[in-house]
Amino acid sequence: MKNKIKLDKIDRKILEILQSNAKITNANLATKIGLSPAPTLERVKKLENSGIIKSYHAKLDTDIVGLGVSTFVMVSLKGHNKDNIDKFIESIAEIDEIIECHHITGSGDFILKIIAEDIAAYQRLMLEKVSNIDVVDSMQSMVILSTFKDSKIMPLP
Repeated sequence: MKNKIKLDKIDRKILEILQSNAKITNANLATKIGLSPAPTLERVKKLENSGIIKSYHAKLDTDIVGLGVSTFVMVSLKGHNKDNIDKFIESIAEIDEIIECHHITGSGDFILKIIAEDIAAYQRLMLEKVSNIDVVDSMQSMVILSTFKDSKIMPLP
């Protein structure tokens, strides 16, 4: 487990602002938090170097880029041992359409978030790649019909 890093009020404000708008300039960020640009940049670099800020991403409109089908797939493995888990993780790392993978408790072993161009592309992906992973025992697909909340903003304790 990683060491928890103590954040002060200014660090929390920086993280709140950057989660909402990672493209904000350092000068604008400095104004919003009430510091000059140099110490603001220093604080952001500290948050990046400590690993709290892992990366910056552009959020794409899936419809506009032609990715019309999103699903969650619950996967159960043939055996829940380290070798099977490692083989599964290694295999799914090679499949770009799997955009999230979570090891879970409950009736399945993993839940995947998969994005594809359309139902036909999704079906090909499942038949030709995911179901061919030799350690996979069963899969249950759930097609996402609508998304009402898709926030990437973490509530800071």
